Amino acid sequence: MDKMVAYCGIVCSDCPAYIATRDNNDELRKETATKWSEEYKAEIKPEHVNCVGCVVADGVHVKHWDECGIRACGQAKGVENCGRCEDYVCEQLGKFLEMVPAAKVTLDEMRKVVDET
Repeated sequence: MDKMVAYCGIVCSDCPAYIATRDNNDELRKETATKWSEEYKAEIKPEHVNCVGCVVADGVHVKHWDECGIRACGQAKGVENCGRCEDYVCEQLGKFLEMVPAAKVTLDEMRKVVDET
């Protein structure tokens, strides 16, 4: 399977919520809920750790999926991900990438394809 990259640059196919859903792995859901609860200072339950990937419209998604402004913007602009957007890096995405630098690396790689064409 190719990498599934969300609009924001998170690699969905590497995400524990995606993997737990794909493999129906309740232990991974529990571990991830504990980790994310501590990391994000929020109550995240194992049943919240389910996702078919941010770029997939139908199916189960993590809670923030339906309120994600980055995803909504990418959909409205019809881009594959933010690295392919003419406004890369916008203010909204820039704030997110400060918190998730690995996502910026992914998007920068996607951007190289745009810049080379």
